[in-house]
Amino acid sequence: MENGSMVIVMKSNASQDQINNVEKLLKDLGLGVHISVGSERTIIGVIGDKRKLANTPLEVMPGVERLVPIIDPYKLVGKTFKPESSIINIKGVEVGGRSLAIIAGPCAVENEEQIMETALFLKSQGVQFLRGGAYKPRTSPYSFQGLGEEGLKLLAQVRKETGLLIVSEVVSNDSLEKAMEYVDVVQIGARNMQNFDLLQRVGRTKMPVILKRGLSSNIEEWLNAAEYIMNEGNYNIILCERGIRTFETYTRNTLDLSSVPIIKEISHLPIIVDPSHGTGKWNLVTPMARAGIAAGADGLMIEVHPNPQVALSDGNQSLNFESFSTLMDEIRKIAPILKRELPI
Repeated sequence: MENGSMVIVMKSNASQDQINNVEKLLKDLGLGVHISVGSERTIIGVIGDKRKLANTPLEVMPGVERLVPIIDPYKLVGKTFKPESSIINIKGVEVGGRSLAIIAGPCAVENEEQIMETALFLKSQGVQFLRGGAYKPRTSPYSFQGLGEEGLKLLAQVRKETGLLIVSEVVSNDSLEKAMEYVDVVQIGARNMQNFDLLQRVGRTKMPVILKRGLSSNIEEWLNAAEYIMNEGNYNIILCERGIRTFETYTRNTLDLSSVPIIKEISHLPIIVDPSHGTGKWNLVTPMARAGIAAGADGLMIEVHPNPQVALSDGNQSLNFESFSTLMDEIRKIAPILKRELPI
């Protein structure tokens, strides 16, 4: 089988019937079909055995402008399939547009008091998304593993009282099923970036997903992980640069900010930066957050805890409330220079 992929660029004045006719022909041939509707024209991505198209005059079908082969190893997340930048709309909050998305909260949900106190503070700072781990894939089996579904219930309770959108990590198909009942955005962590079964399951949910870069993954591997999700029909993907493992030991990871402009050049997906995991040191979070926004990131993911000294997880890289306020003040000064904005 000669597997290949291409995009069919429809004319700017192509009718919906003409688009539907092309889609039906491709599906009747057993090919994978993905449609991207842009502001000027529609592009149809085709994946499968290209020999099936040998005797099909696609070029002369009404509404078709041209055929373009995709040579990148990733097909749907690249700009050949979708030249325009994607904006992910999550219950009215956009990620990838002019406004910067700020996702903040503790590494792990510990108890009701901790998560509610944090949420109320973040709400006052203009944060749109509360992050909190209910399932924690830890390096050591003796470290705090999270509260599980009880943590998800606490997050849902906080959403009801504050209106903040909820982000939480899933680590298995079982945790995904439970999280879908309580959260607005699921997160695939670095350790699960190449858990292909989980990626496909998330792809079939259509839920917004934050896909973190793997500990030692290059950009092509990262985008191919996103491809697994998108190939199942879920286009609501936000990439997150969280640092990669290098020979450097002073920081927890090496935050690869060059990935931000690279992703912007070769992919249409939005990208945010996590300087907390990227450095592992709370005093480096704010300067690297500034740098991430300056590099063109669409938002930040920051770990915040009322009292980092007693945090059950990642206290060394968590900001307290005072430090987070300082970070937000500095981002508000940088954003207008880059023609970006914060909610307040």
